[in-house]
Amino acid sequence: MKIAVVIPKYGLTGGAEGFAKALTERLALQNGFEIHVFANRYRRGAAPVIFHHVPILRFPRFMRQISFAFFADKQIQRGQFDRVHSHDRIFRMHFLTMHGIPHARWIRHARNKRLSLFDKSMSWVERKGLDSPDLRMVLPVSSLVKDELLQTYSIPEHRLQVVHPGISEERFISPDRERCRRLVRERHGISGTDVVALFVGMNFEIKRLGRVMEGLAHVAGGNPGAAGLKLLVAGKGDIAHYQSLARGLGILDRVVFVGVAKEVETYCFASDFFVMPSVFDTFGMAVLEAMAAGLPVIITQKVGARDLVRDGVSGFILDENPGPRYLGRTMARLLKPEQRTRMGAEARKTALQHTWGRVADQMAAILKT
Repeated sequence: MKIAVVIPKYGLTGGAEGFAKALTERLALQNGFEIHVFANRYRRGAAPVIFHHVPILRFPRFMRQISFAFFADKQIQRGQFDRVHSHDRIFRMHFLTMHGIPHARWIRHARNKRLSLFDKSMSWVERKGLDSPDLRMVLPVSSLVKDELLQTYSIPEHRLQVVHPGISEERFISPDRERCRRLVRERHGISGTDVVALFVGMNFEIKRLGRVMEGLAHVAGGNPGAAGLKLLVAGKGDIAHYQSLARGLGILDRVVFVGVAKEVETYCFASDFFVMPSVFDTFGMAVLEAMAAGLPVIITQKVGARDLVRDGVSGFILDENPGPRYLGRTMARLLKPEQRTRMGAEARKTALQHTWGRVADQMAAILKT
């Protein structure tokens, strides 16, 4: 089968970009598929994938999505493809992996903003693609995304199938696990007996780093067993602002900022549990990666990875807007090593059932329908 895969940026930084590459590379290695990628920017992998450059008009801004959809459509129509699988908003495709919620809902409800001309153009392309007679199925990355789609569009539920992201199993089966733990802790001045909470995010505000710090301050101030509790922060954001916040909360000596971590698994190995009480996250790959490393996780109802977390078994799923005391009390429950060990083992067992190999097999079956 000749398959066209469409995404503006392939294999570059970002959840959708990483998802598209991890899945596409594995499909390209399966018998029976000839994979073509249509992208504006891309990073080649090792698999036999054929690339096509799709131009984008960057000015005026509202033309970016429209132009990408237009040029991608023109190129694909010339290629006579059996299936078109898009990871982004375009005019015509057979399958759409929906990485985000409907754009207008994201702007109005998650960002609390009015729609700009750019936002309206995004929504127009989105609706045109979802109304296309060629569309066979929409593949949201979580039930959270699926529910948002059902609230916005009249899509029959039988044409919606959740396909979760996966993990690269080999990254989390490491004989050097203890060595990674020791080296990372030594590098950042964390002792071997400290209990380390890990936070990962490229948007500190949306992921609620401030709330995590407030919860940590609550635990530190009222629990004698939290003397060695530390917070390891990996990602990108206004570090100076959050350092100031930590200072005001009296926990500056407990918070360590490490910047963007290319090999996040090493920081997972160095930590004891994961916390990310996001305002909204359509999935949250960092959650699944933490689980694969054997960490119990703390997330909110607004994190799509909740689909894979058993509350009280492999982690904790909190209310949409957990207060500092509530979050702090939950973190305190993971100060007990036996609790972390039991829940971490369950988390890892779940994560290893969601490898990219299994996702590729699932997608291959869908493409053949």
